[in-house]
Amino acid sequence: MSAETKVLETLVLAEFATPEALVDATRQMREKGYEGMDTYSPYPLHGGSEALGLPPSRVPFIALCAGLTGTATAISFMAYMNGFDYPLNVGGRPIFSLPAYVPITFELTVLLAAFGIFFGVLGLARLPQPYHPAYEHEAFRSATTHGYWLSVPQFATLQADAIMDQLKSLGATQVTVVTGEKE
Repeated sequence: MSAETKVLETLVLAEFATPEALVDATRQMREKGYEGMDTYSPYPLHGGSEALGLPPSRVPFIALCAGLTGTATAISFMAYMNGFDYPLNVGGRPIFSLPAYVPITFELTVLLAAFGIFFGVLGLARLPQPYHPAYEHEAFRSATTHGYWLSVPQFATLQADAIMDQLKSLGATQVTVVTGEKE
């Protein structure tokens, strides 16, 4: 895509008074066939992921893979170093002594699992995200303190007015349309 080509994204933003109203409205909008919606609130909402129809989180799988990589790496390094690179026979003990490897193996497993979770969450959430069209709306700042917001992307087949009317009928206290460049 060239630098001159700008793709505009139009979102309908709706603020709700309570988290329950937001989750119910999200569920009802999804049942009406809307996709690509997102919710914004100062804290995670119980039932929000299910209302959006999101698949189960991939973070546990990422943590497992990173932890197993840490375990395999630690055991492989110590086995190579103690068995081949610089073997020491101390008091007739075996060269490959698994109990001696437990502390370092545990530490590297936890370290790589933590890094995997940290970078996995950043990647899955597409963070950092310095710009989003919703940030243009001044009242949207309340999403970080006390507001409960739903964004619905406008599709070519449906006008923003129709989406706004549906959101108002679901109990939105404030509804607006924002347009911005899509990344």
